[in-house]
Amino acid sequence: MGALLREPTVLLLASQVLTGTVALTANILMVRSLTPTHRGEVALLLQVVYLSTQVLLLGTERSFVASYHNVTPASAVREYARLLAVPSGLFLSAALIWGVAAPDRLTPGAAVVAMVAWFALVEATALATRSIAIAVGRVRDFLLTRVIEALLLLTMLIGLYLTGAGDPAAWLLAYLIAGALPTVTFLVIWLRLAPAPGAVAVRPEQNRQVRREGLALFPAAISNMAMLRVDRLVIPALASTAALGLYASVATMTELLAWPLRAYADSRLGRWRAAHHDGSLRTRPIMLGTVAYTLAVVPIAAGGLYLLIEPVFGHQYHPAKSIVVPLVVAAGLYGISRVSLGLLIAKGHAKLVSAAEITGFAVSFAAYVLLIPRLGVLGAAWGSLLGYGACLLFAMVTTALTRDRS
Repeated sequence: MGALLREPTVLLLASQVLTGTVALTANILMVRSLTPTHRGEVALLLQVVYLSTQVLLLGTERSFVASYHNVTPASAVREYARLLAVPSGLFLSAALIWGVAAPDRLTPGAAVVAMVAWFALVEATALATRSIAIAVGRVRDFLLTRVIEALLLLTMLIGLYLTGAGDPAAWLLAYLIAGALPTVTFLVIWLRLAPAPGAVAVRPEQNRQVRREGLALFPAAISNMAMLRVDRLVIPALASTAALGLYASVATMTELLAWPLRAYADSRLGRWRAAHHDGSLRTRPIMLGTVAYTLAVVPIAAGGLYLLIEPVFGHQYHPAKSIVVPLVVAAGLYGISRVSLGLLIAKGHAKLVSAAEITGFAVSFAAYVLLIPRLGVLGAAWGSLLGYGACLLFAMVTTALTRDRS
């Protein structure tokens, strides 16, 4: 049992389950405190943050894990800081210029722009710590940061709920503070840790390798994030922020279904690459297990969520019932694609990974534009299903064509 609890997959899954539980609780608190319009505004700002985060990382999350093994935590922190330095400086400068010079009709205000910019930097740093933790074997520390973040965030969100706070910026600020404090604290701790026995030195070319492979994966990262988040940007433009509030209340919950599969793929990436190099990687059993998990979970999740929407969220969210089934199925397809794409990365096919993610994004975006004006949030749900399905189909076909080594 002790060995199981130290397994990186279990620890990463625990962190994602915790994050998902907090997201579910935060979602309930927000829909109980905010109107659908204001809930939609919070969702919109969060999507801007998440998309900006991918631009800051430039695809280095998985390439860092694959390249840095058995280095010290302090070395890993310093090397990732070098990777983030230039993108972060350019991003903050652009945010400053936008906040000062943009017309009032195109900006929520300088204070909100600054908050979004710093929140994006905090989120990018938090994702970097996840990669560092996997690479250097400190996943337990990463889980602890998520526990502290969850406690801070829930405390502040409950306070906002009890005080009846209706300003979307106040809720966003809670996310920013809760994410920044534990992340910065643990980075300082890692920088002060003594080198572990057997730790290897960082080679001068490693960061160049991480950046090179990261740039090859960057189209995949940005397309994946766009595929996941562009619906929250398109719905207000083609429908309304109230429609976004209905959509986000369900989508926030259904996304949790794919997290265990993502944790599994991320924690196994280095192992799969080593197995591919020595000829022992077998993709078929991995994919069969992934599909079996999805088929078991999806019907239960769809039925439970459909029954709980009105009792949990209130009668004003009754229209959201219509999007439960397509969003749950979409989340299942997305989860399977994470494992299939992870196998492609292990085999060294970064360009195929990017092609799959771009395909999914293109299909989903086209479906959003065509379906949302006609069907509203239901059109967005079907657009997600079509996009995730296209990404999965591309990934599974290419995984099958890139045969395992014998």
